Amino acid sequence: MIKHSKQRDAILEELRSRKDHPTAEELYFSLKADYPNLSLGTVYRNLNLLSEESIILKISSDGADRFDATKENHYHFRCMECGKISDIDFPVIDNIENNAQKFSDGKIMTHELMFVGLCKNCL
Repeated sequence: MIKHSKQRDAILEELRSRKDHPTAEELYFSLKADYPNLSLGTVYRNLNLLSEESIILKISSDGADRFDATKENHYHFRCMECGKISDIDFPVIDNIENNAQKFSDGKIMTHELMFVGLCKNCL
């Protein structure tokens, strides 16, 4: 369990209020006006800590890591042109881990699914 801090709580609250899967830099600029002493390094450190503690999701793709406060299993879409990541309102595939386990020597615990294409703005 990690300790609470004013800045960490603000970062987490801002992330939970968003659905655009922001980068650390985008969160930093959103919070800077209310937290003038906040540094970009602090945002990075806290997001990585929250990710390591499985409080948030870190989505690594081409370019900067993006972050998601939604922990429930869900799927994402990444635009090949602009790099934005968004949720897809698509039902979670039942038993996908069990079905994939038949083809793996390791122990499958969860899965991530990323659809890739062009967003409506880049079409």
